[in-house]
Amino acid sequence: MIEQVIIDEKSGFCFGVVNAISSAEQALAEGGVLYSLGDIVHNGSEVRRLEQMGLITIDHSRIPSLGGQKMLIRAHGEPPTTYATAKEYGVEIIDATCPVVARLQRLVVEAFECMKKVNGQVIIFGKQGHAEVVGLTGQIGGKAVVVEKIEDLASVDFSRPIFLLSQTTQSKAQFEQVRDYVLDRALDPEQVVIRDTICGRVSGREGHLREFAAAHDAVVFVCGKKSSNGKVLFEVCRSANPNSYKVEDATELDMGLLAECRSVGVCGATSTPLRLMEEVAEAIRNKG
Repeated sequence: MIEQVIIDEKSGFCFGVVNAISSAEQALAEGGVLYSLGDIVHNGSEVRRLEQMGLITIDHSRIPSLGGQKMLIRAHGEPPTTYATAKEYGVEIIDATCPVVARLQRLVVEAFECMKKVNGQVIIFGKQGHAEVVGLTGQIGGKAVVVEKIEDLASVDFSRPIFLLSQTTQSKAQFEQVRDYVLDRALDPEQVVIRDTICGRVSGREGHLREFAAAHDAVVFVCGKKSSNGKVLFEVCRSANPNSYKVEDATELDMGLLAECRSVGVCGATSTPLRLMEEVAEAIRNKG
C-alpha cells in the first residue's frame, strides 16, 4: 500500500522556460495574436494551455506571411537567419532566448573565430536537429561538428586544433566522456580547448535526482515526449532506481507498476510544470 507520495521540490521549469512562458502570457494579455516559432516548451499539456489563451505554434515556413504580427522566439534560441527573415517581412520579434543559451551562442562565434586562425574545428556535443543546436550552429553558418556520442567523433581530424562545447541541457557525465576521448585522441592536447557550457541549473539537478530517486521505492518521472532534457534526467533517475517510470501526465499512470510500493517520488524535467507533477501525485494518492 502506498503510504507517501513526495514531489521533488527542485524539479520543474528552469528560468529560461519560465521567462519564455511569462513573455508569451504577457503578450497575449495585451491582446491580438502571438505566434510561437516551434513549441514554446517540450510539454504537450503546457503548449495546449497556452494555445487556449491564443498562442499559435508555427514553423519557419510561416514567417513570410506574418507581416505586422508578433512572433516569439523560445528559450532554445534561433540562428541569425531567422531574425533577418523576420525583419525582411516586418515581423515583430519577442525574444525569449534563455540568457544561458544566448551566452553560448556568442561563445560559439568566438570559438569559430579562434579556430579559423589555426585551421581548427568547433565541436558541439548535442542532439542533431535540436532547436538549440540548430541555433548554435547557425551562428557560424553550420560550420561545426555536432556529436551525440563518442562514435560520432569519427569525422573529426584529431591532428588539428579543437574547440569543444556542449548544448546546455546535455548530460554532464556524457560530456566528460566525450571530453576525455577528445583529449586522449588529440595529436596535441595543448591545442584542445574545452568549455563545459552545460547549464549549471540543469547539471546541478543530476546529483539531487540520484538521491531523490534512491530514497523511494519507485519514481514517476513526468515530462513531454519531445523533451531532450527529460530523456537525460529520466536516465539519471533510472540509474539510481530501476523502478523509475516516465509519463506525460496522470492519464498515463500504470498503478500496477506501483503495487508493491510504500513510497513514491514524483519528479520531472526543466520543461515540466509543477501543476502536472501535482496532478500526477494526486492521482497516485487517490488510486493507491
